[in-house]
Amino acid sequence: MSEPRSAPTVGQVVLGRRLLDLRERAGLRREEAARILRVAPATVRRMEMAEVALKIPYLQLLLKSYGVSDCEADAFVQLAEEANLPGWWQRFHDVLPGWFSMHVSLEGAASLIRQYEPHFVPGLLQTREYAIGVLKSGAIGQTRPEDIERHVALRMERQGLLTREGAPRLWVVMDETVLRRPVGGPDVMRAQIDKLLDAADLPNVTIQVAPFSSGPHPGTYGPFVLFRFAMPELPDMVYSEYLTGAIYLDSRTEVATHLEVMDRMAAQSATAHRTKEILQDLRKEL
Repeated sequence: MSEPRSAPTVGQVVLGRRLLDLRERAGLRREEAARILRVAPATVRRMEMAEVALKIPYLQLLLKSYGVSDCEADAFVQLAEEANLPGWWQRFHDVLPGWFSMHVSLEGAASLIRQYEPHFVPGLLQTREYAIGVLKSGAIGQTRPEDIERHVALRMERQGLLTREGAPRLWVVMDETVLRRPVGGPDVMRAQIDKLLDAADLPNVTIQVAPFSSGPHPGTYGPFVLFRFAMPELPDMVYSEYLTGAIYLDSRTEVATHLEVMDRMAAQSATAHRTKEILQDLRKEL
């Protein structure tokens, strides 16, 4: 059997989709591909769905059967070997749940991240002290000091993607509730607002606040993140978190609905310029 992974890397997701496309172009059903490998059809499905690491001998057999040239097959295998390498975040496997590992992988590969947050400042924009305050509340179900420290370290390392070369665009809509909810005391909140103001000056970051005065909006059901990728093999994806896990949506209908809601919220919220004024006013109140 293929070796299971706690969560696939984006490279595995892309190659799995390519493998499925190659099989369909070759006119083979999953059962026929499984007979080539002498495995159950479920094994082929798990490879194509990136539910397992890509075993190189299996890949070589399938690519040959799909009529892929030797040169293209060699390149595919090299990509698979790279995709099977653990992501940097797997250093935090002791505290990182499998359902969130995929989020970190998608986050690092996205060209656009759009996020709605009704409760807390998004993790990519939190200060260390604010993150500690949130985690101490038991928001992730773990309150041991050593676990909190590991989670904070992971969160701070994730933030590096916003200033790296080829950084994704981050577009965040936050309810005013986020800024009114005290976390860690006035000093922590002032520093957090300063960080938001600094982030808003980055060319790839847009922050909007949905003020109370704007009334109800269609996103009040809960937080979600929409990922868009430069790779054509990867469709837009939506991440939606709940108390003990998360779901990942990639059907066109579901993604389109979330995108429409996000657009409506952005239109209803304060502009990026007005949001800076709101943040500055809130800071004076602390």
